Amino acid sequence: MAIQTLNRRLAAELFGTAFFVFLGAGSVVAAQAYALPGYFALLVIALANGLGLGLAISATMGVSGGFLNPAVALGALVAKKIKSREAVYYIIAEVVGAAIGAGLLFGFFPTAVGQAVSWGTPSVLGSIGVVQAIFIEAVMTFLLVFAVFGTAMDKNAPKIGGFGVGLTVFLAALIGGPLTGAAMNPARALGPAIVALNFTNWYVYWIGPILGGVIAAYIYGRFIMSK
Repeated sequence: MAIQTLNRRLAAELFGTAFFVFLGAGSVVAAQAYALPGYFALLVIALANGLGLGLAISATMGVSGGFLNPAVALGALVAKKIKSREAVYYIIAEVVGAAIGAGLLFGFFPTAVGQAVSWGTPSVLGSIGVVQAIFIEAVMTFLLVFAVFGTAMDKNAPKIGGFGVGLTVFLAALIGGPLTGAAMNPARALGPAIVALNFTNWYVYWIGPILGGVIAAYIYGRFIMSK
């Protein structure tokens, strides 16, 4: 029974992450395909990522907690919400799901269009250094994981589904999107990168989000979490 329950949770994480990445990375490819202008493209991409994540979390949180993000899984581990073995399995499921979600885009857009934006793989603005990019991703992921704890994990949370987390992603993407792509999620970055075979600055999207997520989980769990 325990194995069956874990399998259900992993399936929810895999398909939920695929759902989110298909919409999030797909919005980047669509903006390229339809040649959306500057800030309008940013608005569309931020909205698609925010709404997509909010819907995916709402659809899966009753089964797996709706983490859909290795940084959230590690944050939950720090807060002792899941065990280390479960965290590892969650992360694997999320990365596989992200690759599947990005891979589905091959059936929707011409290869040349997808390759032009590496199938939605986030990238670091040329004028920004690696350390600054890691800092930006860490701060944005801190806000994301803080929102996850405050709206979903805390026993006294309002339980508003993925709305609060999705809104956080939308707002953070408006600020950080032009700078680092505002991934805030190692799987969201790595899934499309695997499909595009473009691993430029891949470590930025692991180091930054993991640092931000773990710090947020520690602070919320240590000083704010309802006992």
